[in-house]
Amino acid sequence: MTYDRLVCANCAAPVNEGRCPVCRANRERLQQENPFAGLNPMTLVALLVILIAAVALLAHQTA
Repeated sequence: MTYDRLVCANCAAPVNEGRCPVCRANRERLQQENPFAGLNPMTLVALLVILIAAVALLAHQTA
């Protein structure tokens, strides 16, 4: 899950905006735990498609 969809229980604002100290602390914690947390899901899908295409190309060249 990306943290851009999380809502802070302290200030009721999106966590990624970092309006209060609780938001900022949670945003930092989430970024440290998972470096891909801030990426857009469509970006992750695009990276996966590129990876699959690269593997298929390598497999085709070795065959």
